[in-house]
Amino acid sequence: MAELVVDFITSLDGYASAEGWPGWWGLQGPEYLAWLDENPERDYAILMGANTYRLMYAFTKDREPGTDVLTGMTKVVFSSTLTEPLEWKNSTLVAGDAVESVRKMRQDGDRSMRTIGSLALSRSLLTAGLVDRFRVVIFPVITGATGRERIYDGYPDVALDMVDSRTFDGRIQLVEYVPKVLDAPPITP
Repeated sequence: MAELVVDFITSLDGYASAEGWPGWWGLQGPEYLAWLDENPERDYAILMGANTYRLMYAFTKDREPGTDVLTGMTKVVFSSTLTEPLEWKNSTLVAGDAVESVRKMRQDGDRSMRTIGSLALSRSLLTAGLVDRFRVVIFPVITGATGRERIYDGYPDVALDMVDSRTFDGRIQLVEYVPKVLDAPPITP
């Protein structure tokens, strides 16, 4: 069965972006960019919604560091607002239910998948129990005044078992977990 990884880039206080700040909050360093270039899941299909598709495509056109590798990758875009043909190479549009489409892709396909951003899509896939790994790259900045798109609002309670961690450039932290959606908070004896 194909694997599904949810992949987030966040400020320390859990925002996906911040008004007026550049991509990566301007804090990307050579180690982090090298890791992006190595792209450990290079053969995974990238899942995204329309907003992330527009944002990431614009980043590649603006030559934002670390985004050039995305053009050659397979991208599946879930949207009811975009229309075919999509401009960005190697992109396929899916207008149907994202959860059911991904469930079928996992069951019938042999290609693993990962998200990039796509907060609502990632939340729905996690809630449906389809996520195998949950990876977060935390940038050392708090954007309380300018932060936009709080990542975890609307999420169910989730237990996370850490399977990997890494520090890039002495300041950027990657943490990777296996998630388990909880029906209720755990009871402690």
